[in-house]
Amino acid sequence: MEARSFAFTVVLVCMGILLFAGVAGAAEIKVMISGGFSAAHEELAREFERKTGNKIVTIYGASMGSTPDAIPNRIQRGEPVDVVIMVGYALGDLIKQGKVVADSRVDLAQSGVGMAVRAGAPKPDISSVEAFKQTLLKAKSIAYSDSASGVYVSTKLFPRLGIADQMKGKSRMIPAEPVGRVVARGEAEIGFQQMSELRPISGIDIVGPLPPELQNMTVFSTGLVSSSKEPQAAKAYIKFISSPAAAPVINKTGMEAMAK
Repeated sequence: MEARSFAFTVVLVCMGILLFAGVAGAAEIKVMISGGFSAAHEELAREFERKTGNKIVTIYGASMGSTPDAIPNRIQRGEPVDVVIMVGYALGDLIKQGKVVADSRVDLAQSGVGMAVRAGAPKPDISSVEAFKQTLLKAKSIAYSDSASGVYVSTKLFPRLGIADQMKGKSRMIPAEPVGRVVARGEAEIGFQQMSELRPISGIDIVGPLPPELQNMTVFSTGLVSSSKEPQAAKAYIKFISSPAAAPVINKTGMEAMAK
């Protein structure tokens, strides 16, 4: 009996060691991401965890801007991170600074700018450039993001339509919060942001994308952070989310996957 008990104890100890080794071998991958790709990332991350046993820790922040939570500012402060997913040209700046490994960059998807109103409100006419312009002139308040879509709306779109001066008194940039939430609370009559960022927000109705002549497509890209503590696992996640198999998940969130 003693021999059997000893053998059973040995088996339990060995099983415990193997179990601990399996847990210890699982990597924790810190992913810093801006809003545009978030919906796709959340679903893809769950599938990656299920298949690999690795854990994805997601940290949210804007691709640019002056807020402390903006991705470039977080990286500048030395916050630990392995992978970034953000607006392509902002990621390019991090590559120039040596913060992201140059040959690790992959363009994941592109997304257009959309317009939203509060749920139940009349949907304005944006079917043509002139109709869109008149909608903006008639609107009492307009909100746009502090990232790529908002930069385009405020610095390129308004001037192109010749209404920059008229927009100054009634439009504002929304830092560190989805524009859709501001619209849902009734704090802005019209909101602009990436279509993929508007879709998950409740309490709003999406009027549609900008007219084709005015549309601006933003590319979202990913890369390996130079200071990554888990470079191999991080590279595996980048490969996973940039593969053709990830395209259906990306496309259903309102983006256009760029995987070949």
